[in-house]
Amino acid sequence: MSASRLLGITSTIPVEVALAGGWTPVDLNNRFITHRDPAGLVQQAEDQGLPRTLCAWIKGMYAWCLRHPEVAAMVGVTRGDCSNTHALMELLSRRGRRVFPFDYPNQDDPTALTQAMQRLARELGADLARAEEIRRELIPLRQNLERLDRLTWQESKVSGGENHLWLVSASDFDGDPKDFAARLDRFLALAEERPARPPKVRLGLLGVPPIIAGLHETLEELGASVVFNEVPRQFAMLDGDGGPCGSLAQQYARYTYPYEVGARVDDIRREAARRGLDGLIHYTQSFCWRQMQDLVLRRELDLPVLTLEGDQFAPVDGRTRLRLEAFVEVLG
Repeated sequence: MSASRLLGITSTIPVEVALAGGWTPVDLNNRFITHRDPAGLVQQAEDQGLPRTLCAWIKGMYAWCLRHPEVAAMVGVTRGDCSNTHALMELLSRRGRRVFPFDYPNQDDPTALTQAMQRLARELGADLARAEEIRRELIPLRQNLERLDRLTWQESKVSGGENHLWLVSASDFDGDPKDFAARLDRFLALAEERPARPPKVRLGLLGVPPIIAGLHETLEELGASVVFNEVPRQFAMLDGDGGPCGSLAQQYARYTYPYEVGARVDDIRREAARRGLDGLIHYTQSFCWRQMQDLVLRRELDLPVLTLEGDQFAPVDGRTRLRLEAFVEVLG
């Protein structure tokens, strides 16, 4: 795929539409957090003038894009994700990038979603009928991701960290769905041969993917395991007990992340019961509007909730480890 067809995305979009237009999707969040020096990217953005009191994810994506001019086009999710995406897209457009907005509707309305996807398809030179074909082609891959998820919460053969990495990568399939599917097949074959390692404490990790490095591994050391990665699971579009979707619009209407918090609460309750969770960790990002949703989650969910806030990219610090240890000990 030529560099001119690389398409940066600021959050999960109907990736089937991008693929139908011949684009290679590049999730900017994943590229930032897996960079060899994420903290250096944030510092570069601040050196460019972005404020300290701005989400580190936005700064990291901005700096990554400055270093990778080959990603010449972007889709910014300007409703249903980060409130700072508008300004990020303005900055990148001034740097010569082609910028396309994508707005999720206010509610999980398949009709409104179809209209939004039609606008995106026109921008990307794609055909929605072809996007529907790609959705069907991706069903076996998504079913294998469902299998991986069950190997985590049902069979205790896949760790919470492995689960997180595979599911969060499904936002863009690392730019190559066929290669991603082949690597997943190999991973599943190895994982299924592992002995089961049931955790003493079963946790759910709620909220945006954490910028804190080693969070899942620290919990494993403390005798707990994350068997429900809420938002990565949503990125992967797993069916769960809801059955397969009949259309692209239904698939993205079921996706809870862009809509009001009530849909997330219902999904978390359902999965907490299905997976036998003992407690929940709600990760919030500094300077993110979604921090306010912590009030709703703590009030409306029936399980114990520990709220963690992260700012810059860094490993688990001593204070956070003590809080995690105390939480796991109480639950255990």
